[in-house]
Amino acid sequence: MAMDVLDKIILGYCHLGIAGLSKWAPGTCGTFLALLAAPWLFQPLDLKWRIVVLLAVFVTGSLAATRAEAILGKKDPGEVVIDELAGAWIAILPFQGGSFVLLACAFVLFRFFDILKPWPIHASENWLPDGWGVMIDDVVGGVMTMLVLLLCRYFGLLKVSLL
Repeated sequence: MAMDVLDKIILGYCHLGIAGLSKWAPGTCGTFLALLAAPWLFQPLDLKWRIVVLLAVFVTGSLAATRAEAILGKKDPGEVVIDELAGAWIAILPFQGGSFVLLACAFVLFRFFDILKPWPIHASENWLPDGWGVMIDDVVGGVMTMLVLLLCRYFGLLKVSLL
């Protein structure tokens, strides 16, 4: 059965364009694209608008990931990378500017948490059903990454300003 236009748009959103279609580590490509775009699309916003954007991405991403699971016929498809955008942007939520060091540290730490899925990240996949579960583990991973970045800043290992 041919996909309708809405399903193609939903998959495009879930793939972040082409990032999720990468044959090599689509989650890594999605994270890279999210952090590459952040200095222009996310970090110029003040904190309240960043939170609004993140809430919108979480809700729309959860709904889209739910539909993507149905379209693709599998649970948490690797090509769905909208969750990486949410997690990566949460990681840099309280920080000003798009310094290369901040974005590189956020990338490495977020991928570490997303790949290894230490507690409570792995457990969080089962907290919510369908696409909501796809999104929530990356939200938790983003929060954990943010906390590590804040600790690095506190101990002087990361020179970056807070909002």
